[in-house]
Amino acid sequence: MSDPRQHDGPIRLLVADDHPVVRDGLAGLFSREPGFEVVGEAADGAEALRLAEEVGPDVILMDLQMPGTDGVAAIRELARRGSAARVLVLTTYDTDAHVLPAIEAGACGYLLKDAPRDELLRAVRATARGEAVLASTVAALLMQRVRTPGATAGTTPGPAPSDGPLSQRELEVLRHVASGATNREAAARLFITEATVKSHLLNIYAKLGVSDRAAAVTEAFNRGLLHPQSS
Repeated sequence: MSDPRQHDGPIRLLVADDHPVVRDGLAGLFSREPGFEVVGEAADGAEALRLAEEVGPDVILMDLQMPGTDGVAAIRELARRGSAARVLVLTTYDTDAHVLPAIEAGACGYLLKDAPRDELLRAVRATARGEAVLASTVAALLMQRVRTPGATAGTTPGPAPSDGPLSQRELEVLRHVASGATNREAAARLFITEATVKSHLLNIYAKLGVSDRAAAVTEAFNRGLLHPQSS
Protein backbone atom coordinates (compact mmCIF):
# COMPACT_ATOMS: atom_id res chain seq x y z
CA MET A 1 0.00 0.00 0.00
CA SER A 2 1.19 3.51 -0.75
CA ASP A 3 1.86 5.88 2.10
CA PRO A 4 -0.39 8.96 1.98
CA ARG A 5 2.67 11.15 2.56
CA GLN A 6 2.99 13.59 -0.31
CA HIS A 7 6.16 15.08 -1.78
CA ASP A 8 5.66 18.79 -2.27
CA GLY A 9 9.34 19.16 -3.16
CA PRO A 10 11.91 16.87 -4.73
CA ILE A 11 12.49 13.33 -3.52
CA ARG A 12 15.25 13.49 -0.93
CA LEU A 13 17.74 10.72 -1.69
CA LEU A 14 20.56 9.21 0.37
CA VAL A 15 23.09 7.06 -1.52
CA ALA A 16 24.87 4.32 0.46
CA ASP A 17 27.67 2.43 -1.31
CA ASP A 18 31.23 1.66 -0.31
CA HIS A 19 32.63 2.38 -3.77
CA PRO A 20 33.32 6.12 -4.27
CA VAL A 21 32.97 5.90 -8.04
CA VAL A 22 29.53 4.29 -7.71
CA ARG A 23 28.41 6.88 -5.14
CA ASP A 24 29.64 9.75 -7.29
CA GLY A 25 27.96 8.30 -10.36
CA LEU A 26 24.61 7.82 -8.66
CA ALA A 27 24.75 11.18 -6.93
CA GLY A 28 25.59 12.89 -10.22
CA LEU A 29 22.80 11.06 -12.06
CA PHE A 30 20.07 12.04 -9.61
CA SER A 31 21.40 15.57 -9.04
CA ARG A 32 20.95 16.27 -12.76
CA GLU A 33 17.38 14.99 -12.80
CA PRO A 34 14.44 17.23 -11.89
CA GLY A 35 12.45 16.02 -8.93
CA PHE A 36 15.40 14.65 -6.95
CA GLU A 37 17.69 16.05 -4.28
CA VAL A 38 20.71 14.07 -3.11
CA VAL A 39 20.92 14.90 0.60
CA GLY A 40 23.77 12.60 1.57
CA GLU A 41 26.28 9.92 0.61
CA ALA A 42 27.38 7.09 2.90
CA ALA A 43 30.29 4.66 2.55
CA ASP A 44 28.84 2.02 4.88
CA GLY A 45 25.74 1.06 6.81
CA ALA A 46 26.74 2.88 10.00
CA GLU A 47 27.17 6.14 8.12
CA ALA A 48 23.87 5.57 6.34
CA LEU A 49 22.13 5.20 9.71
CA ARG A 50 23.71 8.38 11.03
CA LEU A 51 22.84 10.40 7.93
CA ALA A 52 19.30 9.00 7.83
CA GLU A 53 18.68 10.59 11.22
CA GLU A 54 20.47 13.84 10.36
CA VAL A 55 19.06 14.63 6.91
CA GLY A 56 15.75 12.71 6.85
CA PRO A 57 15.79 11.23 3.33
CA ASP A 58 12.67 9.96 1.64
CA VAL A 59 14.55 7.12 -0.07
CA ILE A 60 17.84 5.40 0.72
CA LEU A 61 19.56 3.71 -2.21
CA MET A 62 21.37 0.94 -0.32
CA ASP A 63 24.18 -1.37 -1.39
CA LEU A 64 24.35 -4.69 0.48
CA GLN A 65 28.03 -5.61 0.57
CA MET A 66 29.72 -2.88 2.63
CA PRO A 67 32.42 -3.06 5.31
CA GLY A 68 31.44 -2.91 8.96
CA THR A 69 27.68 -2.49 9.11
CA ASP A 70 26.40 -4.04 5.88
CA GLY A 71 23.25 -3.17 4.01
CA VAL A 72 20.98 -5.78 5.58
CA ALA A 73 22.04 -4.82 9.12
CA ALA A 74 21.43 -1.16 8.30
CA ILE A 75 17.98 -1.90 6.84
CA ARG A 76 17.07 -3.91 9.92
CA GLU A 77 18.21 -1.12 12.23
CA LEU A 78 16.29 1.50 10.25
CA ALA A 79 13.14 -0.58 10.69
CA ARG A 80 13.82 -0.99 14.41
CA ARG A 81 14.17 2.77 14.77
CA GLY A 82 10.93 3.37 12.92
CA SER A 83 12.65 5.41 10.22
CA ALA A 84 10.33 7.02 7.69
CA ALA A 85 12.92 6.53 4.94
CA ARG A 86 12.17 3.80 2.43
CA VAL A 87 15.04 1.59 1.32
CA LEU A 88 15.65 0.54 -2.27
CA VAL A 89 18.45 -2.03 -2.47
CA LEU A 90 20.83 -1.52 -5.40
CA THR A 91 23.32 -4.36 -5.69
CA THR A 92 24.98 -6.82 -8.06
CA TYR A 93 23.60 -9.90 -6.28
CA ASP A 94 20.26 -11.52 -7.10
CA THR A 95 20.57 -14.82 -5.20
CA ASP A 96 18.14 -15.84 -2.47
CA ALA A 97 21.00 -15.66 0.04
CA HIS A 98 20.99 -11.88 -0.51
CA VAL A 99 17.44 -11.09 -1.62
CA LEU A 100 15.48 -12.78 1.15
CA PRO A 101 17.37 -11.29 4.12
CA ALA A 102 17.13 -7.80 2.60
CA ILE A 103 13.39 -8.04 1.97
CA GLU A 104 12.76 -9.59 5.38
CA ALA A 105 14.81 -6.82 7.03
CA GLY A 106 12.45 -4.22 5.58
CA ALA A 107 13.66 -3.18 2.13
CA CYS A 108 10.88 -1.77 -0.05
CA GLY A 109 12.54 -2.78 -3.29
CA TYR A 110 15.45 -4.66 -4.81
CA LEU A 111 17.18 -3.58 -8.01
CA LEU A 112 20.38 -4.67 -9.73
CA LYS A 113 23.21 -2.32 -10.65
CA ASP A 114 22.94 -3.19 -14.33
CA ALA A 115 19.45 -1.62 -14.43
CA PRO A 116 19.05 0.99 -17.18
CA ARG A 117 19.08 4.64 -16.10
CA ASP A 118 15.39 5.22 -16.77
CA GLU A 119 14.43 2.09 -14.83
CA LEU A 120 16.47 3.28 -11.86
CA LEU A 121 14.81 6.70 -11.92
CA ARG A 122 11.34 5.13 -12.09
CA ALA A 123 12.23 2.73 -9.28
CA VAL A 124 13.22 5.52 -6.90
CA ARG A 125 10.07 7.48 -7.70
CA ALA A 126 7.96 4.35 -7.11
CA THR A 127 9.78 3.63 -3.84
CA ALA A 128 9.10 7.17 -2.65
CA ARG A 129 5.39 6.53 -3.30
CA GLY A 130 5.54 3.40 -1.15
CA GLU A 131 5.38 0.94 -4.03
CA ALA A 132 7.37 -2.29 -4.10
CA VAL A 133 10.02 -2.41 -6.82
CA LEU A 134 11.71 -5.67 -7.81
CA ALA A 135 14.10 -6.58 -10.58
CA SER A 136 12.57 -9.24 -12.84
CA THR A 137 15.05 -11.91 -11.70
CA VAL A 138 14.33 -11.09 -8.07
CA ALA A 139 10.57 -11.24 -8.61
CA ALA A 140 10.96 -14.64 -10.26
CA LEU A 141 13.11 -15.87 -7.37
CA LEU A 142 10.59 -14.73 -4.76
CA MET A 143 7.76 -16.34 -6.72
CA GLN A 144 9.66 -19.62 -6.79
CA ARG A 145 10.23 -19.46 -3.03
CA VAL A 146 6.53 -18.83 -2.45
CA ARG A 147 5.64 -21.81 -4.63
CA THR A 148 8.12 -24.05 -2.79
CA PRO A 149 6.72 -25.04 0.63
CA GLY A 150 9.21 -24.96 3.47
CA ALA A 151 11.68 -22.63 1.73
CA THR A 152 13.05 -20.28 4.37
CA ALA A 153 15.85 -17.77 4.54
CA GLY A 154 18.74 -17.87 6.93
CA THR A 155 19.01 -21.67 7.22
CA THR A 156 22.66 -22.19 6.48
CA PRO A 157 23.52 -25.49 8.19
CA GLY A 158 23.29 -28.19 5.55
CA PRO A 159 21.70 -28.16 2.11
CA ALA A 160 18.05 -27.13 1.97
CA PRO A 161 15.90 -29.83 0.34
CA SER A 162 13.76 -27.18 -1.36
CA ASP A 163 16.66 -25.67 -3.30
CA GLY A 164 16.54 -26.46 -7.00
CA PRO A 165 19.25 -28.28 -8.94
CA LEU A 166 22.23 -26.41 -10.27
CA SER A 167 21.72 -24.87 -13.69
CA GLN A 168 23.91 -25.91 -16.61
CA ARG A 169 25.89 -22.67 -16.33
CA GLU A 170 26.35 -23.12 -12.59
CA LEU A 171 27.69 -26.63 -13.21
CA GLU A 172 30.12 -25.25 -15.80
CA VAL A 173 31.37 -22.67 -13.31
CA LEU A 174 31.73 -25.33 -10.62
CA ARG A 175 33.67 -27.63 -12.96
CA HIS A 176 36.20 -24.89 -13.62
CA VAL A 177 36.46 -24.12 -9.91
CA ALA A 178 36.99 -27.83 -9.20
CA SER A 179 39.81 -27.87 -11.73
CA GLY A 180 41.55 -25.11 -9.78
CA ALA A 181 40.57 -22.13 -11.95
CA THR A 182 40.31 -18.70 -10.36
CA ASN A 183 37.17 -16.61 -10.88
CA ARG A 184 38.98 -14.61 -13.55
CA GLU A 185 40.15 -17.74 -15.36
CA ALA A 186 36.69 -19.30 -15.22
CA ALA A 187 35.18 -16.08 -16.57
CA ALA A 188 37.62 -16.02 -19.49
CA ARG A 189 36.96 -19.66 -20.37
CA LEU A 190 33.18 -19.20 -20.25
CA PHE A 191 33.21 -15.78 -21.96
CA ILE A 192 31.39 -14.11 -19.08
CA THR A 193 32.40 -11.43 -16.59
CA GLU A 194 34.16 -12.13 -13.31
CA ALA A 195 31.22 -10.56 -11.48
CA THR A 196 28.90 -13.06 -13.15
CA VAL A 197 31.10 -15.92 -12.00
CA LYS A 198 30.92 -14.59 -8.43
CA SER A 199 27.15 -14.33 -8.67
CA HIS A 200 26.91 -17.92 -9.92
CA LEU A 201 29.14 -19.10 -7.08
CA LEU A 202 26.94 -17.37 -4.49
CA ASN A 203 23.90 -19.07 -6.00
CA ILE A 204 25.75 -22.41 -5.92
CA TYR A 205 26.62 -21.91 -2.25
CA ALA A 206 22.99 -21.19 -1.42
CA LYS A 207 21.72 -24.23 -3.33
CA LEU A 208 24.28 -26.60 -1.85
CA GLY A 209 24.05 -25.19 1.66
CA VAL A 210 27.75 -24.33 1.87
CA SER A 211 29.76 -21.16 2.40
CA ASP A 212 32.93 -21.44 0.31
CA ARG A 213 34.46 -22.84 -2.88
CA ALA A 214 36.09 -25.91 -1.34
CA ALA A 215 32.90 -26.96 0.43
CA ALA A 216 30.91 -26.42 -2.77
CA VAL A 217 33.22 -28.70 -4.76
CA THR A 218 33.18 -31.36 -2.04
CA GLU A 219 29.39 -31.27 -1.76
CA ALA A 220 29.02 -31.43 -5.54
CA PHE A 221 31.17 -34.57 -5.67
CA ASN A 222 29.20 -36.07 -2.79
CA ARG A 223 25.94 -35.46 -4.64
CA GLY A 224 27.30 -36.85 -7.89
CA LEU A 225 27.06 -33.47 -9.63
CA LEU A 226 30.77 -33.60 -10.41
CA HIS A 227 32.84 -36.62 -11.32
CA PRO A 228 36.62 -37.16 -11.10
CA GLN A 229 38.35 -36.56 -14.41
CA SER A 230 40.26 -39.59 -15.69
CA SER A 231 43.38 -38.68 -17.63
